Amino acid sequence: MTLDEIKLMWKKDCIVDDIELDKSSLDVPKLHAKYSELLSDTLVKLKQKQFQYNLLIKDKWLWFNGKLDKETIDKYGWKDDPFDGMKVMKADMHYFFNSDDDLTKLKAQEELLKIQMDFLKECMQNITWRHQTIKNTIDWRKFMAGQ
Repeated sequence: MTLDEIKLMWKKDCIVDDIELDKSSLDVPKLHAKYSELLSDTLVKLKQKQFQYNLLIKDKWLWFNGKLDKETIDKYGWKDDPFDGMKVMKADMHYFFNSDDDLTKLKAQEELLKIQMDFLKECMQNITWRHQTIKNTIDWRKFMAGQ
């Protein structure tokens, strides 16, 4: 599920029906279960991306240092010489890691999952405190009615 899909879903789910407060109160456990599942699924996806990144960076390091076997190079579809004959100082290797297409794609996916997790955590926090919003609404109505 994408972040945009989750945002659309949350726009509907975040509404507290101020007429049927009892129904809104009963929806809290359902919403908690729903967003808790989404959060845990996103965490699993994030961990998978992090593992993929770690494996790929190891292979990139071996490739950049000329230590990767031909079979693995062919499997990835990489060139035999990553620098096309150019001599690169070890101190400059980070430029190649930071600008590598494969690594930046995985890192971008990882960052997007982190943003999704942060959004879901905010949703969960809102759900956790929803009972207080409902109680405050009831108390306000009592006050306005002179009770």
